[in-house]
Amino acid sequence: MPVIYLIISLSLLLGAFYLRQSKLIFVFASFFIWSLLDVMGTSGDVAFYIALLISGFGLVLQFNPTLRKSMITDRLFDIAAKVLPKMSETEKTALDAGTVWFDGDIFSGNPDWDKLNRSSAFALTNDEQAFVDGPVEKLCEMLDDWQIQQDRDLPVEVWSFMKDEKFFGLVIPKEYGGLDFSASGHSAVVTKIATRSIAAAVTVMVPNSLGPGELLLHYGTDVQKKKYLPKLAKGTDIPCFALTGPEAGSDAGAMQSFGTVVKRKVKGKNVLGISLDFNKRYITLAPVATLIGLAFKLRDPDHLLGTEEDRGITCALLPRNIEGLTIGKRHDPMGVPFANGPIQGKDVFIPVSSIIGAESGIGNGWRMLVESLAAGRSISLPSMSVGAAQLSTRVCGAYATIREQFDTPIGRFEGVEELLARIAGYTYMMDATRQMTCAAIDGGEKPSVLSGTVKAYLTEGMRQTLNDAMDLRAGAAIIRGPQNILARAYSAIPIGITVEGSNVLTRSMIIYGQGAIRSHPYLLKEMTALQSDDKDGFDKYFWKHIFHVFSNLARSLLLGLTIRTEVLKIKNPTVVTLAQSKLNYLCSVFAFVSDIALATYGGSLKRKETVSGRFADAFSWIYLASASLKRHHDANEPDIEPILDWCVQTACHNAHEALLDNINNLPNPIIRFIIKMLASPLGLRFRMPHDRLMSAVASSILDGDKRREMLSKDVYIPGKDDPALGRLEHALAMAGVVLPIRKRLRVARREGKITARYGAEMVREGLEADIITPEEAAEIRKYDKLLSDVVDVDDFAPKIYKTLK
Repeated sequence: MPVIYLIISLSLLLGAFYLRQSKLIFVFASFFIWSLLDVMGTSGDVAFYIALLISGFGLVLQFNPTLRKSMITDRLFDIAAKVLPKMSETEKTALDAGTVWFDGDIFSGNPDWDKLNRSSAFALTNDEQAFVDGPVEKLCEMLDDWQIQQDRDLPVEVWSFMKDEKFFGLVIPKEYGGLDFSASGHSAVVTKIATRSIAAAVTVMVPNSLGPGELLLHYGTDVQKKKYLPKLAKGTDIPCFALTGPEAGSDAGAMQSFGTVVKRKVKGKNVLGISLDFNKRYITLAPVATLIGLAFKLRDPDHLLGTEEDRGITCALLPRNIEGLTIGKRHDPMGVPFANGPIQGKDVFIPVSSIIGAESGIGNGWRMLVESLAAGRSISLPSMSVGAAQLSTRVCGAYATIREQFDTPIGRFEGVEELLARIAGYTYMMDATRQMTCAAIDGGEKPSVLSGTVKAYLTEGMRQTLNDAMDLRAGAAIIRGPQNILARAYSAIPIGITVEGSNVLTRSMIIYGQGAIRSHPYLLKEMTALQSDDKDGFDKYFWKHIFHVFSNLARSLLLGLTIRTEVLKIKNPTVVTLAQSKLNYLCSVFAFVSDIALATYGGSLKRKETVSGRFADAFSWIYLASASLKRHHDANEPDIEPILDWCVQTACHNAHEALLDNINNLPNPIIRFIIKMLASPLGLRFRMPHDRLMSAVASSILDGDKRREMLSKDVYIPGKDDPALGRLEHALAMAGVVLPIRKRLRVARREGKITARYGAEMVREGLEADIITPEEAAEIRKYDKLLSDVVDVDDFAPKIYKTLK
């Protein structure tokens, strides 16, 4: 009986932690201690009084904070103050930037699905939808991406059209002449253009992302806004923003661009200003920019502004024609012909009024940058990536339907099905993540931690889908020319991977490095209390943190043992409810193992980049799966469950595998064993999707299935005269009519009614045997000619080939 009581008491105690019922914990803790002592041979009365004494002492400590602090917390405070590194002002500014949204739910270990489902759904306003259906559609029609590649620039008429239709003023308010689009509207525009031309998409997205317009909107003076924003909205001024330099890539704080406060005579008057020396590179739109935003470190050696000499990172605006500025040369980023190049300046003098925000902007440049990136990084490159993924789905679903080998559409071969399923699944998951994040931004969030996930993992998704699409298209994918649909987007993959914080850095340092502090329910509050010598605050949050750890321990253990049968949650689970339960478990494990890692590694965790990277993987896959569930909740997309199931299974496998790898890398073998038994007692619980599910997902984008349309709804579809996607779409439409006729011919061949296997001879024999009608024969011949054009690739005369770019 004592053992049974021990098991019952432990189960009740774990259940109290699981349900986060603090009052019940002391009751069941007393029962557990009494049972444990009884099992160990302590007499019943003694065990009872010891259990009562320990529980009573715990209750006294809970309800007598003065005693608790003097006995325990104050001593822990002194130890923690010595162990934990101090936050620099730069780190504090980065941590304070943006808001905590669903990332907080993941770090809590107990996500609120009802709250997520109540959050705003992705939607465009009437004006935004009209713009996408009108000017964006017209712009895509004007774009010939192969010709842009050869001309190394957008056509003059395209530049004029974009200016006239205010493509450079998407996010600028209407009072300044802009379109005042939401994040969702901005994203929808970039996504669609990216399906037609990466060069055009980059050209549109940069003025509406981090740069002069965005910084002026949030930090500029009224005078600056009235002066610059109308010109930016109309395209009279083309902006760029110069941040990166040879010495400072991902580490922007290491920049060697300096400004020195000086007084100079300008037109006979003494003017307080700044002498700038800088060397910047990789600056998009720099070769064509007329208004340059510049980040630099400001110094005041003569104390003209005040007592401080080092005034910090500052942002200012420079006109293109200013003396001392060197601009106009071009880089060639992977051959994708958007304007990008270096900017140098030597003794460039600007008045203090050129600082964004004027004097109030001095030294606030770093805050401006990290706050703007908190939201902006979630929009531009992720939208471009989703456009590429949707294009891959559109192209591969059609091509794998009409392209045959061994009398079978290639989409029916299992090796190709694997590619198709991954393309379709990633496209659904990526687009769901884009939509949910944009809707959150439109709802007032600035998700600084999640923006890193969205940027890094959606650009990685672009890499995966385009790699798979290139493999599927095979020879047709590697021959450049007007008929190649994918090659130019494929060339742009490293650009998205690298800019706005390289993915290596973002994954290994930023997502979890910031999230572990910023998104954790208590850690930042504890660190702030330590920094400010607030012992009362530390006492309050430290004990909540301890309760948080044990709660997630209980949830991890109980869910880890029951996740397959769903005993704790539901009966007859659907795809959605089962997925939520899996993610509940993963969030609990993530939060629990994260706290264990923080306790184990301490301040050195920031240097454990492989550990941090795996936590970022787990966190990000949980977020991507959650976004897929949110899209399923919000959108009316019938028959999408197989794709949703594939997404959730893939994400859960990847997340759990990353967490187990971190457990297996804990330095102490005893702690490693204990944590593994508590967090994942049955090992890796989630497998990659089964072959049957893979086949079902692949089929969802074949044969003109409506789900292919849903997954690629933002792709620009040119007319049938277009030699690339337009011709492919026309062939797919004809295939719906011709393939059933061809199937009759193949059946007839198997039955011995005809002998020819391919082409014109098969059609002739089918006609003679009255298996097909003359009209059907004409349709087959027309389709075969079109199919021949579709599978054809470009070739060039030697003289022309030598001129290709």
